[in-house]
Amino acid sequence: MHQSSASAKYGFRIRTRSGAIVDNLSIFGRDEPDAERKLRQIYLGCEILESRRQAAPSLRNGPLTYEDVVDLISGVSSGGTAG
Repeated sequence: MHQSSASAKYGFRIRTRSGAIVDNLSIFGRDEPDAERKLRQIYLGCEILESRRQAAPSLRNGPLTYEDVVDLISGVSSGGTAG
C-alpha cells in the first residue's frame, strides 16, 4: 500500500526521557497528530520541544539522472545547469 500522496513530513525537536536533546527528527504522518503518535512510539516518554510541517519536495517530470543524484548528495538545489 503506497501512502506517500496522503502523508506529509513533520519535523520535531525533542528532549528524551534521559534529558538528551534530539534535533531534526523527520516523521511521515497523515497529519501532525499521526506523526506525533509515531514519534512517541519510538521515543517513549519524550517531551516535544518543537514541531513543524516540512515542505514537500517538488515532483519530478522525468527519471533521476546522475547529476540529480550528485546534487542531492551535495545539497545543491536543481532547476538549472551551471555553465
